[in-house]
Amino acid sequence: MTEPLVRIANVRKRFGRETALDNVSLEFARGAFTVLLGPSGSGKTTLLNVLGGFLEPDDGEVVIDGQDMRGLPPAVRPTTTVFQDYALFPHMTVGANVGFGLRMRGDGRTARDEKAREALKLVGLEEAFGRRPHQLSGGQRQRVALARALVVEPKVLLLDEPLGALDLKLRRQMQDELKILQKRIGTTFVHVTHDQEEAMALADTIVVMNRGRIEDAGTPERVYAHPASYFTAGFMGEVTSFGGETLGGGLVATPVGRVRITGAAAAGQRVRLALRPEAMTIGPAGPGSQSLGDLRVAEVVFQGASKRILGKLGPASAPIPAIVRADAASSVSEGDVLPVSMLPGALLVYPEAE
Repeated sequence: MTEPLVRIANVRKRFGRETALDNVSLEFARGAFTVLLGPSGSGKTTLLNVLGGFLEPDDGEVVIDGQDMRGLPPAVRPTTTVFQDYALFPHMTVGANVGFGLRMRGDGRTARDEKAREALKLVGLEEAFGRRPHQLSGGQRQRVALARALVVEPKVLLLDEPLGALDLKLRRQMQDELKILQKRIGTTFVHVTHDQEEAMALADTIVVMNRGRIEDAGTPERVYAHPASYFTAGFMGEVTSFGGETLGGGLVATPVGRVRITGAAAAGQRVRLALRPEAMTIGPAGPGSQSLGDLRVAEVVFQGASKRILGKLGPASAPIPAIVRADAASSVSEGDVLPVSMLPGALLVYPEAE
């Protein structure tokens, strides 16, 4: 079995009375693209700063390529960090910005210029060597920051929400470029974001964080389709959620009637059920699908390739907010009352205590 490049073991970090990291243990594979995903205050940036040496953990250890990082400052760690604000020096040329880390390391002018040009070529900006940062677009400045981080050949590249300041189109373009670049050079990337779509577009492994703890970790496909916790289910995408009580035999009594779940569950357990919008279908239940009753449509939002339909399920006395995705050409209007069914095996089931 291949040894992980990065090993984080039982790391804790507090700021006064606030616990930012609570016994976090993780491993990052060599050459993998790992995304730390979570809401504000979840601990993802704190964990990145612990990896980069900007913060020391109160407890636990961080090991990179077999070396204990305890007490090592950022300048001597085998990591570099790319920040959201780029942190480029405005008075320096692009080439000088990219070569700055090499200059601090003691490399001569000729050697660092050569390496800076190679790094800029890697990110498609070789012609920008003599320009100033203010002469570049936001996306180009981000690529310069990437080149500056990569030119020192780190074992781990840390990215702290580097695409957050870009507009949607440019952000998606940079996501594609980042993924291609990482595969080409094979450096281990650890990327922080609160954007679920960005995480799924980039990651080999998504680590979902909440209140300083790891909620879930796995491939994007697994974490989205089969999240390990109710928090992860809701954070990774929209869900229609309702409670129920298990009846045994794979059946659960809910406000929308009895529904069938996969897996065994003893009778009498309170559970929380969740459904993705794409797992629900407008229309009567067909072979293998299950009816959820009628959806009272409150709003229809056109989203280009599809329509996002918001409404209520269940009894009028205790309505359940529901979100269904329908084809863009479907004829659905506010005020409609429509039968809704769900695909077999689509229900996500969690203990009520979550």
